[in-house]
Amino acid sequence: MKKTSTYIVFGILLLVASALLNLSLGSVKIPLKEILNIIGFGESSKEAWNYIILDYRIPKMFTAILVGSGLGVSGLLMQTLFKNPLAGPYVLGLSSGASLGVALVIMGAGLFGVFLGAFILSPWTIVIAASLGSMLLLMAILIASARLTDTMAILIIGLMFASLTGAVVSVLSYMSPAAQLQQYVFWSLGSLGDLTYKELAVLSLFWGLGMLLSVAGAKGLNALLLGDWYARSLGLKLKQNRFIVMIATACMAGSITTFAGPIAFVGLAVPHLVRQITPSNNHFGLIPLVALGGAIVMLLCDSIAQLPGSDYTLPINAVTSIFGAPVVIWLLVRRKRLIF
Repeated sequence: MKKTSTYIVFGILLLVASALLNLSLGSVKIPLKEILNIIGFGESSKEAWNYIILDYRIPKMFTAILVGSGLGVSGLLMQTLFKNPLAGPYVLGLSSGASLGVALVIMGAGLFGVFLGAFILSPWTIVIAASLGSMLLLMAILIASARLTDTMAILIIGLMFASLTGAVVSVLSYMSPAAQLQQYVFWSLGSLGDLTYKELAVLSLFWGLGMLLSVAGAKGLNALLLGDWYARSLGLKLKQNRFIVMIATACMAGSITTFAGPIAFVGLAVPHLVRQITPSNNHFGLIPLVALGGAIVMLLCDSIAQLPGSDYTLPINAVTSIFGAPVVIWLLVRRKRLIF
């Protein structure tokens, strides 16, 4: 546990450094001294820098931290629950449900008339549509899971729901005008820089609830690593623990998809990345380490996506995979085995 604490302290320091780097890079390079002045006193030598840091880069930085840590922990929960190293935060189909809700609103505007197109002008419309899509799909999976004892059956049901919603989105994409299709594609690429402080507060609320439930289910997850029969012998209520873990994942992964779009790679890879660095199976230590690791990875990927010194910004979804996947591959080859 002492070694885990050392890793956590080191992770916090690395997180702070990554956050400051993220704040300083972009189309406009701002010196670190000016950033510290703005954070500490709310003023700098240039008024434009105040606006850039306070109204754009700080919300984007906190979004990256919440998204990275939430997806990382969600992936860890799903990998342990299903005992599958390929499971990720979206394995239950939450991302597909959100995508279907957004597709119905965006691409449905071109199919169902002008009224819906005017309705889209509301800034919260896509958020509400994604939330409803994730919520309805989660309710369907929870109803199905109440009748099942095999977690692998729940995994298959989640994949089937994802396939079904994906098929509906494909039909809508095929029938939609180019403008609506392009808007949906932009949403599906993910974005960290579009959130206001109000939206960030809502995302933080769901993130916090998900993290609390994750910690509450950590003891049960540790027992599940030794098998279902052993967990039952310890008095663990498998269905209750499964419900807690699924709700925790829904709170984090569902809200992140709602506000930032479906962001790939992080939830699947970060738990493995952390295990390669600190091979521990204790979820009381793994959860904070994976949260820190996910936040750091997302901040670094966002810094790269900004293309410092350029006016262009790369899609965050592409950057997480292009720059993250080779690192995980290198670690796996170096360690010669998967720690799970």
